[in-house]
Amino acid sequence: MEQAKILVVDDESRMRKLVKDFLVKSGFAVIEAADGEEAVDVFMSTKDIELVILDVMMPKLDGYQVAEEIRKMSKVPIIMLTAKSDERDELKGFSLGVDEYITKPFSPKILVARVEAVLRRTNAEKGQDTISVGGIVMDIAAHIVYVDEESIDLSYKEFELLNYFLVNQGVALSREKILNNVWNYDYFGDARTIDTHVKKLRSKLGEKGEYIKTIWGMGYKFEV
Repeated sequence: MEQAKILVVDDESRMRKLVKDFLVKSGFAVIEAADGEEAVDVFMSTKDIELVILDVMMPKLDGYQVAEEIRKMSKVPIIMLTAKSDERDELKGFSLGVDEYITKPFSPKILVARVEAVLRRTNAEKGQDTISVGGIVMDIAAHIVYVDEESIDLSYKEFELLNYFLVNQGVALSREKILNNVWNYDYFGDARTIDTHVKKLRSKLGEKGEYIKTIWGMGYKFEV
């Protein structure tokens, strides 16, 4: 399974490196461009770019001009990085089909979370029931999970549990909430059922099992 490919466009090399490092750490493939013209050239010459992170203030072509050019060719999701939060600028971006705005300075973890949220939303809209997080790829339709491109065997409930964790990554989930959503509201079993399934799921995920954090006295949180 291929990693989701992201184009990062910013004239500041330090900013590109910061964004790239966090995205790569989270399991994405990153392509860079240092100005607006290069961004358009790279986008036209590269297949399967799934998301563009685009700085507003750039030489040659600014972010809005780049977004306009990309929109002539593709509906790929675009996240704009801006040094200031101005309603008129945001409205201009949204009118060009920009999906998200993030104001500098920002937390790289928040950026990664926004990227993952936009990709989940886009994939759901396209009907591509695939979720990719931190080297774990779930093909919902085919009911297959890949860890670092190797398929693993999960039971039906382990699959449902992992799916629930990935969709709610970064969110603290109580055992009751997990029970209600994965085992459904008509299940009146013991919450220890969850602990047993989490233990098996962690084992099957190998090193990635560490992403499932225990919140003592409450439940679990999936965090890359």
